[in-house]
Amino acid sequence: MTSRERVVTALNHHEPDRGPFDLGSTVVSGIQPKAYRGVLELLGEGERELLPLIDIKQQLTTPHADILDRLGVDTASLLQYVGRPDRREALKDDEFYWFYDAWGIGWHMPKEGGLYFDMYDHPLQGATLDDAQKYPWPDPTATQDFERLAQIARQLYEETDKAIVVRGFGAGILELYQWLLGYEDSFINLVINEPLVDYVMDKILEVKIAYTEALLPQVGEYCQIYYTGDDWGHQNGPALSPEMIERFLVPRHKQHHNIIKQLAPHIKIFFHTCGSVYQVMDSLIETGIDILNPVQVSAADMDDTARLKREFGDVISFWGGIDTQRILPQATPQEVKEEVKRRIDDLGPGGGYVLNAVHNIQDDVPAVNIMAMVEALEEYGWY
Repeated sequence: MTSRERVVTALNHHEPDRGPFDLGSTVVSGIQPKAYRGVLELLGEGERELLPLIDIKQQLTTPHADILDRLGVDTASLLQYVGRPDRREALKDDEFYWFYDAWGIGWHMPKEGGLYFDMYDHPLQGATLDDAQKYPWPDPTATQDFERLAQIARQLYEETDKAIVVRGFGAGILELYQWLLGYEDSFINLVINEPLVDYVMDKILEVKIAYTEALLPQVGEYCQIYYTGDDWGHQNGPALSPEMIERFLVPRHKQHHNIIKQLAPHIKIFFHTCGSVYQVMDSLIETGIDILNPVQVSAADMDDTARLKREFGDVISFWGGIDTQRILPQATPQEVKEEVKRRIDDLGPGGGYVLNAVHNIQDDVPAVNIMAMVEALEEYGWY
């Protein structure tokens, strides 16, 4: 099978020749430079220059295409070629690198010892409904050359055999709502100011839909996966009550996902949510997702991947599952292999599983453990 056939077969809940593998096709399945440099050294490519960062905020490197081939990666991303339309170039002062994104949210990273950018300016903190109505919401199409994007998508489709991932605009609806207002205000307003919450979330949805409607007619025929998401989970449970998720998030995500399917019926919707979301899986499925990422097995109720497969595997696929909180950074290579085998055994039968680390591979992950994950797929991933 080609990589594209392998991914599509698995996502259609059939068994491919080998379980698909992703590294670097999204900003939640990438790798930081030090970890990637270690992989290059193990492969005898230590003198290579690193490519520009694929994501400034999370400091993710852009893996070389031929290295991804050597690792057996089955995916490719338009993001690797066009960058993120919701990001800005980083500036610097005496203490920080910093930038404001397209939403007006401020991010900075210490020049000494910084590993990634943190938020420091929430532009709607303390805002009233009137303030939100006057806010300069972004035009998601202003900085994107959709014709060039279509050319690149077509070229990737014709010249590679990879499954192609395309990304929507910005983070999730809940995430952006929280980032705009700040976490404290965002949670308080869910209880005391529903009109403000509804307005801000509706504007976020409007921006995301506008981008989708401009994007998919140009690239949809060449892409197999649409990356979107929202962090509905924390370490020990959902970020909001199931009732609030049904009230504020499900209808809006359902509207967005319906438009994706109308514009590109063949595309699978990849939905990223960290944390413990077992309690709200039915709500996630109700929105029309096809793929759950990252399957954060270290979070409450998420480690029993056999149960997840048994209860939800006929409806959705799983993408991720290899623990990045303990296993990849701290375990031995043999323990990594055992973890990979377990997740393949649990999630792989009948298709519906793409192997990937739980979120981005950080700089503290030893290269030998990354390679152990790759080797384990080769040992245990064939059907």
